[in-house]
Amino acid sequence: MTRLATALALLALIPTAAHAGAGKDDRPRPPSIVVFLADDVSAGDFGCYGHPTIRTPNIDALAAGGLRFDNAFLTTSSCSPTRISVLTGKYPHATGAEDLHMTLPDHQVFVSSMLRRAGYHTGHMLKTHYGPAGNAQFDWYGKAVDQFPCFLDEAGDRPFFLWVGFTDAHRPYQEGAIANPHTADDAVVPPFLADTPETRADLALYYDEIARMDGDIGRMVAELKARGRFDDTLVIFFADNGMPFPRAKGTLYDSGIATPLIASWPDRIPPGSTHSGLASVIDLAPTFLDIAGLRSPADLQGRSMLPVLDDPALPGLDAVFSERNWHNCDEHMRSIRTEQYKLIRNAYLDLPLGNPSDVSSCPSWDALLELKARGALSPSQAQLFQAPRPPVELYDVQADPAEFVNLASLPEYAAVVAELSGRLDDWIAATGDFPPRYRRRADNCDRLSGEKFTSEIAPMTDPLPPGFGRR
Repeated sequence: MTRLATALALLALIPTAAHAGAGKDDRPRPPSIVVFLADDVSAGDFGCYGHPTIRTPNIDALAAGGLRFDNAFLTTSSCSPTRISVLTGKYPHATGAEDLHMTLPDHQVFVSSMLRRAGYHTGHMLKTHYGPAGNAQFDWYGKAVDQFPCFLDEAGDRPFFLWVGFTDAHRPYQEGAIANPHTADDAVVPPFLADTPETRADLALYYDEIARMDGDIGRMVAELKARGRFDDTLVIFFADNGMPFPRAKGTLYDSGIATPLIASWPDRIPPGSTHSGLASVIDLAPTFLDIAGLRSPADLQGRSMLPVLDDPALPGLDAVFSERNWHNCDEHMRSIRTEQYKLIRNAYLDLPLGNPSDVSSCPSWDALLELKARGALSPSQAQLFQAPRPPVELYDVQADPAEFVNLASLPEYAAVVAELSGRLDDWIAATGDFPPRYRRRADNCDRLSGEKFTSEIAPMTDPLPPGFGRR
């Protein structure tokens, strides 16, 4: 028996939290669940989050008809680690797949496997990025949005769980993503980018991919409505990391780890709801199990947010935690964010931030390099090239939401640094995180040019001692 099969067999012995002892015919059908996952899209890049020009009418409609989280965060700012983290309900370092392109270890169990116990038909579509052991934990796979009706046909009257991994808005970009493209005049240029024609054109293409995804979501929602399955379906929308631009994707600034998070469930969530407290996607898997009437296994590291779905006025989390590991370049970064402060701990200080290769080889990056060559970078833009980097960064995210002014070395913030560092240490211990001297990899691209040395992923050095910190 494989380790996955053993884990699933043990899971089957855990009793359900709801419907215990009830006959099959006495149980109401639990709600279905559809997860829409955007690829490389920042939190504010939707009309419902205040963007003035990006056209996202279908996503905006989900928010208007349900619950919009205004302070939701990811466990990491990297693609496959985010997907595996959410589907397992564990932080990336606790999954054994914390680096980009690492596949799910065969003993880890996805929430899709757990939902089968409640009679769910499970499926995944489009981008997967979690490997064979993850792929095997779904009943169905679809390669295109137009296969969605086939999945619903197979589900029949059963509740279903469907994970839809879009490839928008991942690079590379090409013109023609939508019939009515955005223009350079539509671009809203963040202050950490260079406001040049090249950057604006780059942003316009990014906007087009978001709009294309929005159209696909609209078609799938229309299919749910046509079949009478929309009202009793929890639809979740979020993104795997920030936009693929400098100082976003691959960072622990809010531009990298803040995510849109929308929950639509007409049978339960009142329209036009908002939640302003802190939220983390680590809580999604426990939420899915909760609404299906299942208890979460003890090793899940989040908690159900069902109470917030029922009452968005409830307070949010005290803090959210995130990490960055190998993504083309190696890093060991950890962060804690409260409503007022963000503390980032950097372990590898001698080199500039290790950007993902698609970030450091795009037109917006080239525009920054041109400014750098002329000595014309603003202080916020120059931060991207800082080396050595500070071991600790502290930002007042209320006064400085762009996180440009590092307060960590100021005496008046020493107590804040000490408190947040202690809480971060507690989280590291509680979740079995590994020290930065372990599980290192060589870079496979140049940190400044973005040029890849090789498409191969370097092996790990200094692996963890057997059993260290793994759950």
